[in-house]
Amino acid sequence: MFFDPMYLLYLAPGLLLTLWAQFKVKRAMSRYSKVPSSSGMTGSQVARAILDRYAGRDVQIEITGGVMSDHYDPSKRILRLSEDVYHGRSVAAVGIAAHEAGHAIQHKMAYGPLVLRQTLAPAAIWGSNLSWILIVVGTMVSMTVAWIGVALFALAVAFTLVTLPVEFNASRRAKEVLSQMGLVSSSDRDGAAAVLNAAAMTYVAAAATAILQLFYFLTRLSGSRD
Repeated sequence: MFFDPMYLLYLAPGLLLTLWAQFKVKRAMSRYSKVPSSSGMTGSQVARAILDRYAGRDVQIEITGGVMSDHYDPSKRILRLSEDVYHGRSVAAVGIAAHEAGHAIQHKMAYGPLVLRQTLAPAAIWGSNLSWILIVVGTMVSMTVAWIGVALFALAVAFTLVTLPVEFNASRRAKEVLSQMGLVSSSDRDGAAAVLNAAAMTYVAAAATAILQLFYFLTRLSGSRD
């Protein structure tokens, strides 16, 4: 079934959406990473200012390796920024730093979708890693095993869906606090919004692709028998 041309046909819309989203992100980053922020603050300084006011002074900020590797770790209450964002003084750096700080605000407020995502995370990781093995083995040995694999994959899909409101809400919070704290000008705000909106589409593309994969498995296995 994994060499089935129908698999690529099912996933084609998701792959196209992913390519489009990646293009949007690269274009937005390429443009606004070159535009200096009017405040002159670095991404880490902006994040620190937001955290101190809305999430707590105990939330640490660290540099992490890689590109676009910025994230908030709720288990350790650490906000990790890539080097370009941590030291960057661009509109893009400010927007990304504010977005990640938005996750810390969500954590402090026990934002429902974030709590649910944290709860689903372990099962989603196992589901993502084991589902394919069980589906492949199940199609050769027992359809019951294959359906267990599909159920595990469905957990991973649920995780991608719950991620959407988490990411969109963090971006909304970022835009609001940047304006409320006077950390951006009107033109900065538009640029930061463009970067965050483009990044959000990558999560939409990931969710769409996961749903299409699940639909493929359900369709194919429904027509199979032990």
